[in-house]
Amino acid sequence: MEIRKSERRKAKMKLALQGSSGSGKTYSSLLIAKGLSGNDLTKVAVIDTENGSADLYAHLGDYNVIVLQPPYSPERYIEAISLCEKAEMEVIIIDSISHCWDFLIDAHSNMVGNSFTNWGKITPRQNAFVNKILQSNIHVLATMRVKQDYVLNQKNGKTVPEKVGLKAVQRDDVSYEFTIVFDIDIAHNTKASKDRTGLFIDKPEFIINTATGKKLLAWCNEGSPDQIESVKAAIENCKNLEELRVVYSENPEIQDRIKQLVLLKKEQIEKINSQIIPTSNIVQSNNLNNGNSIS
Repeated sequence: MEIRKSERRKAKMKLALQGSSGSGKTYSSLLIAKGLSGNDLTKVAVIDTENGSADLYAHLGDYNVIVLQPPYSPERYIEAISLCEKAEMEVIIIDSISHCWDFLIDAHSNMVGNSFTNWGKITPRQNAFVNKILQSNIHVLATMRVKQDYVLNQKNGKTVPEKVGLKAVQRDDVSYEFTIVFDIDIAHNTKASKDRTGLFIDKPEFIINTATGKKLLAWCNEGSPDQIESVKAAIENCKNLEELRVVYSENPEIQDRIKQLVLLKKEQIEKINSQIIPTSNIVQSNNLNNGNSIS
Protein backbone atom coordinates (compact mmCIF):
# COMPACT_ATOMS: atom_id res chain seq x y z
CA MET A 1 0.00 0.00 0.00
CA GLU A 2 1.30 3.44 -0.90
CA ILE A 3 0.14 7.01 -1.32
CA ARG A 4 1.06 8.91 -4.46
CA LYS A 5 0.13 12.05 -6.35
CA SER A 6 -2.69 11.84 -8.87
CA GLU A 7 -1.50 11.33 -12.43
CA ARG A 8 -3.22 11.54 -15.82
CA ARG A 9 -2.45 8.24 -17.54
CA LYS A 10 -3.33 6.64 -20.86
CA ALA A 11 -6.88 5.36 -20.65
CA LYS A 12 -9.24 3.01 -22.43
CA MET A 13 -12.59 4.54 -23.26
CA LYS A 14 -15.69 3.04 -21.64
CA LEU A 15 -18.63 4.71 -23.34
CA ALA A 16 -22.38 4.10 -23.39
CA LEU A 17 -24.81 5.21 -26.08
CA GLN A 18 -28.48 5.18 -25.09
CA GLY A 19 -31.46 5.85 -27.29
CA SER A 20 -34.71 4.46 -28.60
CA SER A 21 -34.99 2.04 -31.50
CA GLY A 22 -34.04 3.81 -34.74
CA SER A 23 -31.95 6.52 -33.09
CA GLY A 24 -28.75 5.24 -34.71
CA LYS A 25 -26.92 3.71 -31.75
CA THR A 26 -25.23 0.95 -33.77
CA TYR A 27 -24.18 3.20 -36.64
CA SER A 28 -22.95 5.92 -34.27
CA SER A 29 -20.92 3.43 -32.24
CA LEU A 30 -19.25 2.17 -35.42
CA LEU A 31 -18.29 5.73 -36.40
CA ILE A 32 -16.80 6.31 -32.94
CA ALA A 33 -14.97 2.99 -33.16
CA LYS A 34 -13.54 3.97 -36.55
CA GLY A 35 -12.03 7.08 -35.00
CA LEU A 36 -10.78 5.22 -31.91
CA SER A 37 -9.08 2.58 -34.08
CA GLY A 38 -7.33 5.07 -36.34
CA ASN A 39 -9.69 4.26 -39.25
CA ASP A 40 -8.77 0.55 -39.04
CA LEU A 41 -12.07 -1.26 -38.56
CA THR A 42 -10.33 -4.64 -38.81
CA LYS A 43 -9.41 -4.02 -35.17
CA VAL A 44 -13.06 -3.47 -34.18
CA ALA A 45 -15.45 -6.22 -33.05
CA VAL A 46 -19.21 -5.93 -32.62
CA ILE A 47 -20.93 -8.25 -30.16
CA ASP A 48 -24.33 -8.32 -31.85
CA THR A 49 -27.52 -9.21 -29.94
CA GLU A 50 -29.78 -7.25 -32.31
CA ASN A 51 -30.58 -9.95 -34.89
CA GLY A 52 -27.74 -9.13 -37.25
CA SER A 53 -28.16 -5.36 -37.24
CA ALA A 54 -24.36 -4.93 -37.12
CA ASP A 55 -24.03 -6.34 -40.63
CA LEU A 56 -26.22 -3.57 -42.03
CA TYR A 57 -23.25 -1.19 -42.00
CA ALA A 58 -20.63 -3.41 -43.65
CA HIS A 59 -20.05 -0.63 -46.19
CA LEU A 60 -18.13 1.25 -43.49
CA GLY A 61 -15.30 -1.29 -43.52
CA ASP A 62 -14.17 -4.79 -42.60
CA TYR A 63 -15.07 -4.89 -38.91
CA ASN A 64 -15.63 -8.16 -37.05
CA VAL A 65 -18.94 -9.48 -35.75
CA ILE A 66 -19.79 -11.95 -32.98
CA VAL A 67 -23.45 -12.94 -33.19
CA LEU A 68 -24.59 -13.58 -29.62
CA GLN A 69 -27.57 -15.91 -29.47
CA PRO A 70 -29.92 -16.39 -26.49
CA PRO A 71 -29.67 -16.85 -23.60
CA TYR A 72 -28.18 -13.38 -23.07
CA SER A 73 -26.60 -14.24 -19.75
CA PRO A 74 -23.80 -12.15 -18.22
CA GLU A 75 -21.52 -15.16 -18.57
CA ARG A 76 -22.04 -15.31 -22.35
CA TYR A 77 -21.27 -11.60 -22.67
CA ILE A 78 -18.11 -12.09 -20.60
CA GLU A 79 -17.09 -14.98 -22.85
CA ALA A 80 -17.59 -12.83 -25.96
CA ILE A 81 -15.53 -9.97 -24.50
CA SER A 82 -12.73 -12.42 -23.63
CA LEU A 83 -12.81 -13.70 -27.22
CA CYS A 84 -12.31 -10.15 -28.51
CA GLU A 85 -9.41 -9.61 -26.10
CA LYS A 86 -7.69 -12.81 -27.24
CA ALA A 87 -8.11 -11.67 -30.86
CA GLU A 88 -6.31 -8.43 -29.90
CA MET A 89 -9.14 -6.15 -30.93
CA GLU A 90 -8.69 -2.45 -30.16
CA VAL A 91 -12.39 -1.58 -29.82
CA ILE A 92 -15.37 -3.68 -28.73
CA ILE A 93 -18.94 -2.60 -29.42
CA ILE A 94 -21.54 -4.39 -27.30
CA ASP A 95 -24.86 -3.94 -29.10
CA SER A 96 -26.67 -4.02 -26.74
CA ILE A 97 -26.23 -4.57 -23.00
CA SER A 98 -29.98 -4.18 -22.41
CA HIS A 99 -30.53 -7.84 -23.30
CA CYS A 100 -28.30 -8.85 -20.39
CA TRP A 101 -30.48 -6.94 -17.92
CA ASP A 102 -33.66 -8.39 -19.46
CA PHE A 103 -32.18 -11.87 -18.94
CA LEU A 104 -31.39 -11.16 -15.28
CA ILE A 105 -34.86 -9.70 -14.63
CA ASP A 106 -36.44 -12.84 -16.09
CA ALA A 107 -34.09 -15.07 -14.10
CA HIS A 108 -35.04 -13.26 -10.89
CA SER A 109 -38.77 -13.48 -11.55
CA ASN A 110 -38.50 -17.25 -12.07
CA MET A 111 -36.64 -17.87 -8.82
CA VAL A 112 -38.53 -19.34 -5.89
CA GLY A 113 -38.25 -17.96 -2.39
CA ASN A 114 -37.76 -14.47 -1.00
CA SER A 115 -37.44 -11.81 -3.73
CA PHE A 116 -34.97 -9.66 -1.77
CA THR A 117 -32.76 -12.64 -0.94
CA ASN A 118 -32.81 -13.77 -4.56
CA TRP A 119 -31.34 -10.42 -5.67
CA GLY A 120 -28.26 -11.43 -3.70
CA LYS A 121 -27.78 -14.20 -6.26
CA ILE A 122 -28.47 -12.01 -9.30
CA THR A 123 -26.42 -8.92 -8.42
CA PRO A 124 -23.00 -10.69 -8.40
CA ARG A 125 -23.62 -11.87 -11.97
CA GLN A 126 -24.44 -8.32 -13.11
CA ASN A 127 -21.40 -6.97 -11.25
CA ALA A 128 -19.12 -9.53 -12.89
CA PHE A 129 -20.36 -8.41 -16.32
CA VAL A 130 -19.87 -4.69 -15.59
CA ASN A 131 -16.45 -5.31 -14.07
CA LYS A 132 -15.40 -7.23 -17.17
CA ILE A 133 -16.17 -4.14 -19.24
CA LEU A 134 -14.40 -1.75 -16.87
CA GLN A 135 -11.29 -3.88 -16.41
CA SER A 136 -10.81 -4.68 -20.09
CA ASN A 137 -7.66 -3.25 -21.67
CA ILE A 138 -9.69 -2.46 -24.79
CA HIS A 139 -11.96 0.48 -25.65
CA VAL A 140 -15.55 -0.64 -24.98
CA LEU A 141 -18.66 1.01 -26.44
CA ALA A 142 -21.99 -0.27 -25.13
CA THR A 143 -25.44 0.56 -26.47
CA MET A 144 -28.59 0.61 -24.34
CA ARG A 145 -32.23 0.80 -25.32
CA VAL A 146 -34.39 3.35 -23.54
CA LYS A 147 -38.06 3.48 -22.64
CA GLN A 148 -40.31 6.24 -21.39
CA ASP A 149 -40.21 6.41 -17.61
CA TYR A 150 -43.16 7.38 -15.42
CA VAL A 151 -43.78 8.33 -11.80
CA LEU A 152 -47.07 8.31 -9.86
CA ASN A 153 -48.16 11.70 -8.58
CA GLN A 154 -51.18 12.88 -6.63
CA LYS A 155 -53.38 15.28 -8.58
CA ASN A 156 -56.84 16.40 -7.44
CA GLY A 157 -56.98 13.54 -4.99
CA LYS A 158 -56.15 10.97 -7.65
CA THR A 159 -52.96 9.05 -8.39
CA VAL A 160 -51.95 9.67 -12.02
CA PRO A 161 -48.85 8.61 -13.99
CA GLU A 162 -46.63 11.38 -15.36
CA LYS A 163 -43.77 11.15 -17.83
CA VAL A 164 -40.38 12.04 -16.38
CA GLY A 165 -38.08 11.24 -19.31
CA LEU A 166 -36.24 8.32 -20.83
CA LYS A 167 -34.85 5.45 -18.78
CA ALA A 168 -32.18 3.03 -20.00
CA VAL A 169 -33.04 -0.66 -20.00
CA GLN A 170 -30.28 -1.64 -17.59
CA ARG A 171 -29.62 -1.49 -13.88
CA ASP A 172 -30.37 2.02 -12.57
CA ASP A 173 -26.81 2.83 -11.54
CA VAL A 174 -25.01 1.41 -14.57
CA SER A 175 -24.45 4.83 -16.16
CA TYR A 176 -22.15 5.79 -13.27
CA GLU A 177 -19.69 3.14 -14.40
CA PHE A 178 -18.99 4.66 -17.83
CA THR A 179 -16.61 7.49 -18.67
CA ILE A 180 -19.16 9.03 -21.05
CA VAL A 181 -22.87 8.45 -21.62
CA PHE A 182 -24.29 9.79 -24.90
CA ASP A 183 -28.05 10.29 -25.25
CA ILE A 184 -29.18 10.00 -28.89
CA ASP A 185 -32.65 11.08 -30.03
CA ILE A 186 -34.63 9.80 -33.00
CA ALA A 187 -33.16 12.57 -35.20
CA HIS A 188 -29.63 11.31 -34.27
CA ASN A 189 -28.86 14.44 -32.24
CA THR A 190 -26.50 13.64 -29.38
CA LYS A 191 -25.96 15.11 -25.92
CA ALA A 192 -23.66 13.92 -23.16
CA SER A 193 -25.61 13.24 -19.96
CA LYS A 194 -22.37 12.22 -18.27
CA ASP A 195 -18.82 13.09 -19.30
CA ARG A 196 -15.68 12.65 -17.21
CA THR A 197 -13.50 13.87 -20.08
CA GLY A 198 -15.06 17.34 -20.17
CA LEU A 199 -15.07 17.22 -23.98
CA PHE A 200 -18.84 17.13 -24.51
CA ILE A 201 -20.64 18.04 -21.30
CA ASP A 202 -22.74 21.23 -21.45
CA LYS A 203 -22.02 21.49 -25.18
CA PRO A 204 -24.69 21.94 -27.92
CA GLU A 205 -26.24 18.86 -29.53
CA PHE A 206 -24.19 17.30 -32.32
CA ILE A 207 -24.21 14.41 -34.78
CA ILE A 208 -21.69 11.68 -34.00
CA ASN A 209 -19.07 11.06 -36.70
CA THR A 210 -15.58 9.59 -37.02
CA ALA A 211 -14.06 12.81 -35.65
CA THR A 212 -15.87 12.11 -32.37
CA GLY A 213 -13.85 8.92 -31.99
CA LYS A 214 -10.61 10.68 -32.91
CA LYS A 215 -11.26 13.31 -30.26
CA LEU A 216 -11.81 10.57 -27.69
CA LEU A 217 -8.64 8.77 -28.77
CA ALA A 218 -6.59 11.94 -28.32
CA TRP A 219 -7.99 12.31 -24.80
CA CYS A 220 -7.21 8.67 -23.96
CA ASN A 221 -3.64 8.96 -25.23
CA GLU A 222 -2.82 12.29 -23.64
CA GLY A 223 0.28 11.99 -21.50
CA SER A 224 0.70 13.22 -17.94
CA PRO A 225 2.45 16.56 -17.28
CA ASP A 226 5.39 14.70 -15.75
CA GLN A 227 5.79 12.58 -18.86
CA ILE A 228 5.71 15.60 -21.16
CA GLU A 229 8.27 17.50 -19.10
CA SER A 230 10.51 14.43 -19.05
CA VAL A 231 10.31 14.07 -22.83
CA LYS A 232 11.02 17.77 -23.34
CA ALA A 233 14.18 17.40 -21.26
CA ALA A 234 15.20 14.33 -23.26
CA ILE A 235 14.76 16.26 -26.53
CA GLU A 236 16.91 19.11 -25.27
CA ASN A 237 19.66 16.66 -24.26
CA CYS A 238 19.82 14.92 -27.66
CA LYS A 239 23.32 15.15 -29.17
CA ASN A 240 22.49 13.82 -32.64
CA LEU A 241 19.58 13.03 -34.94
CA GLU A 242 19.52 9.35 -34.04
CA GLU A 243 18.94 10.16 -30.36
CA LEU A 244 16.23 12.60 -31.40
CA ARG A 245 14.58 9.95 -33.59
CA VAL A 246 14.52 7.50 -30.69
CA VAL A 247 12.88 9.98 -28.30
CA TYR A 248 10.23 10.83 -30.87
CA SER A 249 9.45 7.21 -31.82
CA GLU A 250 9.22 6.03 -28.19
CA ASN A 251 6.46 8.52 -27.35
CA PRO A 252 3.73 8.00 -29.99
CA GLU A 253 0.91 9.10 -27.67
CA ILE A 254 2.25 12.66 -27.37
CA GLN A 255 3.94 13.12 -30.75
CA ASP A 256 1.54 15.89 -31.74
CA ARG A 257 2.55 17.85 -28.63
CA ILE A 258 6.32 17.40 -29.02
CA LYS A 259 6.62 17.56 -32.81
CA GLN A 260 7.46 21.26 -32.96
CA LEU A 261 10.13 20.87 -30.27
CA VAL A 262 11.64 17.95 -32.17
CA LEU A 263 11.77 19.96 -35.40
CA LEU A 264 13.45 22.90 -33.67
CA LYS A 265 16.01 20.59 -32.07
CA LYS A 266 16.57 18.90 -35.43
CA GLU A 267 17.40 22.27 -37.01
CA GLN A 268 19.86 23.05 -34.20
CA ILE A 269 21.66 19.70 -34.61
CA GLU A 270 21.78 20.04 -38.40
CA LYS A 271 23.19 23.55 -38.15
CA ILE A 272 25.99 22.36 -35.86
CA ASN A 273 26.73 19.18 -37.81
CA SER A 274 26.71 20.87 -41.22
CA GLN A 275 30.07 22.40 -40.39
CA ILE A 276 31.55 19.14 -39.09
CA ILE A 277 30.21 16.02 -40.85
CA PRO A 278 27.90 17.10 -43.64
CA THR A 279 27.62 13.66 -45.27
CA SER A 280 26.64 11.92 -42.03
CA ASN A 281 24.26 14.74 -41.25
CA ILE A 282 22.42 14.26 -44.55
CA VAL A 283 22.00 10.52 -43.97
CA GLN A 284 20.75 10.97 -40.42
CA SER A 285 18.41 13.77 -41.46
CA ASN A 286 16.86 11.61 -44.17
CA ASN A 287 16.40 8.73 -41.73
CA LEU A 288 14.67 10.99 -39.25
CA ASN A 289 12.30 12.42 -41.85
CA ASN A 290 11.52 9.18 -43.70
CA GLY A 291 11.35 6.83 -40.76
CA ASN A 292 9.25 8.83 -38.33
CA SER A 293 7.17 11.21 -40.41
CA ILE A 294 8.44 14.41 -38.86
CA SER A 295 7.63 17.06 -41.44
